[in-house]
Amino acid sequence: MTKNVIAFQGEPGAYSHQACRFYRPGMEVLPCRTFEDTIDAVRQGRAELAMLPVENSTYGRVADIHHLLPESGLHIIDEGFVRVRIALLGVPGAKISDVTDAMSHPVLLGQCRGFMREHGIRGIVGADTAGSALEVAKRAEPALAALASPLAGEIYGLDVLASGIEDRQNNTTRFLIMSREPDFSRRANAQGGQTMMTTFVFRVRNIPAALYKALGGFATNGINMTKLESYMVDGIFTATQFYADIEGHPEDPSVALALAELGYFTESLEILGVYPADPLRAEQRVGQTA
Repeated sequence: MTKNVIAFQGEPGAYSHQACRFYRPGMEVLPCRTFEDTIDAVRQGRAELAMLPVENSTYGRVADIHHLLPESGLHIIDEGFVRVRIALLGVPGAKISDVTDAMSHPVLLGQCRGFMREHGIRGIVGADTAGSALEVAKRAEPALAALASPLAGEIYGLDVLASGIEDRQNNTTRFLIMSREPDFSRRANAQGGQTMMTTFVFRVRNIPAALYKALGGFATNGINMTKLESYMVDGIFTATQFYADIEGHPEDPSVALALAELGYFTESLEILGVYPADPLRAEQRVGQTA
């Protein structure tokens, strides 16, 4: 296996690349065309880790990612949150007044409507954010800009014409760092916090009130479930799989009891990873209760 390499989906300068730089600054990055290619890079040994976005605070979960994770054969070993700061990137010497069109992924175009309307800039759909920055650099037209990360501007030699132009100033993407091997050994995060996260997927048995009964053990054992989502399996309406995040480690007595009760009411249960909670979780909780 290739050591010290982390794979991500997108062109250099993508927000996934930014996440790699922040959470694994000493590792070499491997850009990949699709999420499947990113996962395969780790499975085939061309990378040690994969950086995968799973959800955004504005737009919800990343399409298809919950289908890919259980089938990947990889294990979650860390999570990280990246603040999505959007910049208007133009060719050297260009000014905002020169720009008539801005290219980016549709998600980013939708996050900058106020700025675009204020400056009379038309949005153009690009394949992805960093790829749009690359295209702007190639065309070298002052009237064409890109909406992307400042890192993309740095990589492709573009000027930051405006920064922080997103409509929502708390826009954040959650990433999962995945490996071929699980790591259940840690009981505290790097900052000294004691919160561990466990992520798993399950399917309930075909009995009345199965989901209600399956989740009852988490309530009675005082386990905080931070995420529960359902999605169809193989396009069949009656085949539903659930994806869940809880606070705690499977070896904690209360978590072990809750998982045992869950197992009684499910036909399948798979733990995808056990990892330290990112400190941002605690900060957000403090902010919500202040």
